[in-house]
Amino acid sequence: MGSLGPTELIIIGVILVMLFGAKKLPEAARGLGRSLRIFKAETSKLRDDDEAPAATVQPQPQQPAPAPAPQQIAPAPAQSVEEQARALEEQAARLRAQAASKPQ
Repeated sequence: MGSLGPTELIIIGVILVMLFGAKKLPEAARGLGRSLRIFKAETSKLRDDDEAPAATVQPQPQQPAPAPAPQQIAPAPAQSVEEQARALEEQAARLRAQAASKPQ
């Protein structure tokens, strides 16, 4: 009783059609297909994420760091959106004050 033959599969199909109706089965199959596609995409992203750190672990040749440009502010790591907006507003206010104080 390990495998299903064609007769058993036909009987199962007829029972499914009687239980769910002919209209519901294609919709259910489409939904199942969509969820399988989403699942496949997510698992491939997880595999890519697992492989990416292994590639970045290899040592890189040391190069001198370029000097930062004048008046360039390096962004602080992991700032919230509100903190970034506040910092940009402060920077804009400083630039406006500098522009207003310069004679034309």
